[in-house]
Amino acid sequence: MGLKAVFLDFSGVIFDDTAINQALIADILLKENLRADDDEYIQYCRGRSDRAGLKDILANRGRILSDSYLDRLLASKNKAYREKIDSLEQLTLSPHLTEFFNQLKEQNIAVGLVTGTPKSEVEYILQKVELNQYIDVIVAGDDIEQSKPEPTPYLLAVEKLNLHPSECLAIEDNPVGIEAAKRAKIQVVGIANIYPLHMLQRKANWTVDDFLEIELDRVDRVLSEAS
Repeated sequence: MGLKAVFLDFSGVIFDDTAINQALIADILLKENLRADDDEYIQYCRGRSDRAGLKDILANRGRILSDSYLDRLLASKNKAYREKIDSLEQLTLSPHLTEFFNQLKEQNIAVGLVTGTPKSEVEYILQKVELNQYIDVIVAGDDIEQSKPEPTPYLLAVEKLNLHPSECLAIEDNPVGIEAAKRAKIQVVGIANIYPLHMLQRKANWTVDDFLEIELDRVDRVLSEAS
C-alpha cells in the first residue's frame, strides 16, 4: 500500500473554531490598546500557530514582545478558549468526519493532526467529542517553534510515525497549510470548508467539498506509482 498515514489540520478541518479564535485574538489586541483588523488576522493568523500569528500581528503594529510576555498573552487566550468551548451547547464537527476516520482505521491507515492550534486545546476538543481513539499522533502549535507554511510540522509528524512523505496524505482547508504540506513533499487534499473550491484547486493536488469525496484507493494508487 502506498498510503500509510493521513494528516489533518485541526482548526477548520476537524472543528470550525475560526470565529472563536479570531474573536479571542481581537480581545487580546483590544487589551493591548489596538484595534483588530479582519484582513490582518487572515494574513498573519489563519493556518498558523497562535504564537506565530499574534507575534507577527503585534510586530506589524510596532510591538516587539518578550517571549515571557507573549507566553502570558497566549495563556490568557487558551483559558478564554476553553471557557468559550464550555459555553457552547454543542460542538459541531465537519460533516462525515467520523465516517472518514472509520474508513481509515478499517484500512490500517494512521491518522495524525498537524496543526497550529495549541495541544491543550486540541486534546480538550478531542476528549469532548470522543475522537481520541482515532488519533495516532499530534503535532500542535506549541510542539515546534516553526509554524506553517514552513514544512517542519509535517516533517515531524512523518518522523514520529517512521514513514516517508511519499506514504502520506495531508488534508488542509487553507493555502498556508497546503503550502506547508507540499513543501514537506506530501500530497495534499484541499477541503473547501472555509475557502471556495476554485481557490484551493490552484494549490492542492486534489480538492473536495466533503471527506467522503476523498477516494482513498485512488490516492493509494497515485502514491504507489510515484514511489
